[in-house]
Amino acid sequence: MIYSLNGRVAYALGDTAVIECGGVGYACKTTLGTLSELSVGETATLYTHLAVREDAVELFGFHSLEELECFRLLISVSGVGARFALAILSSMTPSSMAMAIASGNQKEFSKVKGIGPKIAQRIVMELKDKITREPAEALGQEGASLAGLAAGSAVQEAVAALVVLGYSQSEAVSAVSGCGEDMAADEIIKQALKRLASGRLAGEL
Repeated sequence: MIYSLNGRVAYALGDTAVIECGGVGYACKTTLGTLSELSVGETATLYTHLAVREDAVELFGFHSLEELECFRLLISVSGVGARFALAILSSMTPSSMAMAIASGNQKEFSKVKGIGPKIAQRIVMELKDKITREPAEALGQEGASLAGLAAGSAVQEAVAALVVLGYSQSEAVSAVSGCGEDMAADEIIKQALKRLASGRLAGEL
């Protein structure tokens, strides 16, 4: 499994980025968001997903782990292939996609070209079910705090959205702690992501 690629950007156009590593150019299918972060000739890192089928082997690359996690979630939904997943992530940021799932907002997915109401509904229903399987009570005191929140509250939606982005419920609850319930869910998510990123960097030092 190829976890990531780090090297010189040789090409970045359309839906493809080519990263040169050790004299080999790896072509990755990607999103508009990732392409906007790349500059030909400069060094970049892409987090990857390798798809092996009977008739093809494809590599997908993403600028962030959150975008990669969203891609993997989308292709796990029946009827949603890599092409649809890339189209969705080219139209929505990982955080906006996570919020749409957490809040049950299927209309946001219907806005994406090629995504009809039925597929949009399936995405929301299947993925929202995945992130609510782990009971909050299993998280001890933090879980009890989450369970005590009003259903549909901004903090609760923010926690669910962070789980969509690949964080555990424990990490998500900890990251949103201290955020006021008067804040909008998207603002809570932004603050929580900054805290989580800071914690990840501190752990690497």
